[in-house]
Amino acid sequence: MRFVFAFAPLLLSACVFGGDDAPAPRPAPIRERPSGPVTLNGPTPLATQQCFTDLAKADVRYSGLPDRDFGGGCVVTGAVQLLDIGVPVTGLKSMRCELARTFTAWVRYAVAPAAMQILGSELVRVETYGTYSCRGIVGGGPATAGKMSEHGMANAVDVSGFVLKDGRRITIERGWRSEDPATRRFLKTLHNSACRRFKTVLSPDYNAAHYNHLHLDMGRGPFCA
Repeated sequence: MRFVFAFAPLLLSACVFGGDDAPAPRPAPIRERPSGPVTLNGPTPLATQQCFTDLAKADVRYSGLPDRDFGGGCVVTGAVQLLDIGVPVTGLKSMRCELARTFTAWVRYAVAPAAMQILGSELVRVETYGTYSCRGIVGGGPATAGKMSEHGMANAVDVSGFVLKDGRRITIERGWRSEDPATRRFLKTLHNSACRRFKTVLSPDYNAAHYNHLHLDMGRGPFCA
């Protein structure tokens, strides 16, 4: 078991690349192993070790998680639990380290600055619908039937909203097509920045299943919608 703890300040459906969602209608979860997850005791790849080091150097507080096979094709390796990235984030479970590193950088260097520059207030919380969930892809149609979601590998996060110091709560559901031009500009700026960082980004413009969140993952791609 590996444990790391660090303290320091193509016209296919996009869902082939990992697009899915959270509270919208979804298929039943893939059946996990009834006896529980099996811990995998293989060596930690050098890229994962470097990722842990990068988080520590970036003043991220996190807990390393053991590699586990949950059954049903849901295997999570090189994962961490983010504890403190400088801004509170709701709903996070295990995340593969590369996703955690990219997500942290996006929040710090895209979301927080955009909140100040466009909306004139400090970012105080990011809200998500979560990360790991052992299930298949949602909303992709026949082309993705039976395919594993990137959520099933803790390689995706669904971001639903942002809370500002002045009390405003900007959600994807209400803000994406808001009558307020600054709110729309803020969310579109975050979307464009995410498309430069993550492998797949899906927004409400992609399909109805994503009406209330941005799906961000580090799976196949690049794909931005």
